[in-house]
Amino acid sequence: MIERPSPNCAPRPEGIPVDTLVLHYTGMKSAEEALARMCEPTAKVSAHYCIDEDGGITRLVPEDKLAWHAGVACWRGETDINARSIGIELVNPGHEFGYRPYPEVQITALTLIASAILRRHPIRPRNVVGHSDIAPSRKQDPGELFDWQRLARVGIGLWPEPVTAKPEDASMMLAEYGYRADEEGVVAAFQRHFRPSRIDGVADEETAGLLAGLLAIAD
Repeated sequence: MIERPSPNCAPRPEGIPVDTLVLHYTGMKSAEEALARMCEPTAKVSAHYCIDEDGGITRLVPEDKLAWHAGVACWRGETDINARSIGIELVNPGHEFGYRPYPEVQITALTLIASAILRRHPIRPRNVVGHSDIAPSRKQDPGELFDWQRLARVGIGLWPEPVTAKPEDASMMLAEYGYRADEEGVVAAFQRHFRPSRIDGVADEETAGLLAGLLAIAD
């Protein structure tokens, strides 16, 4: 692991547990460009870790400090996500610069470091989220090419089996699971995570079934 300390951090507030893991993509043209930005004081952005496409891991902010990665966000009613989360950036150009699949070696590195983070902090599976889950009107990362199902198989996050549910109950179930259900783009964000084969923003029967399946296994 490479140490590249970022000045863009702050003490964590007392009494708030680290109970959320947020995954991002860098959305920039190169790893170096992303790392440089996260270390630029005027940018006021950072993450705890950045994982390159070759599997190399850079630590920018210690886990006992707050990194500035979530921005305006909400999950399970909490809005100061930075205060209670670990942020991991995955090097990928993102939708703006040529979004592409995540290499095997990169996901392997993520699996190892995420598993270690979950052992160190009280992060429940439903609190392993993407940036798009906590900020659906602003963000798409890590995107529909990210293999959430694979991570869930090794205990990082959840993956549902659909059950019968009514589409008209989708908004209620989104809120129960953790989303800000009235935010623009929230259905598409859910689909990007749990039904990447069709992201149309329509709360149809399949979407409702996946939500019900998630609630059946969520802690």
